[in-house]
Amino acid sequence: MEAIGLGYLGAGLGAGLAVLGAGLGIGKLAASALEGAARQPEATGDLRTTMIIAAALIEGVALFAEVICILMALK
Repeated sequence: MEAIGLGYLGAGLGAGLAVLGAGLGIGKLAASALEGAARQPEATGDLRTTMIIAAALIEGVALFAEVICILMALK
């Protein structure tokens, strides 16, 4: 019975860490892109495209982590 509670705790901690990591990653990504656009305004379009692709990849990893945590909680 106690093992079920620990599984839920592990799933919750894993989900929280995944969201925290994705938030920090996207925050750093956006800060770097804005700094690059401020230093070289003519490259804003290229920076925006690269930033969107990188943000999508970060969100994809976070989504996979969330799915794994949900599967852990349901097992």
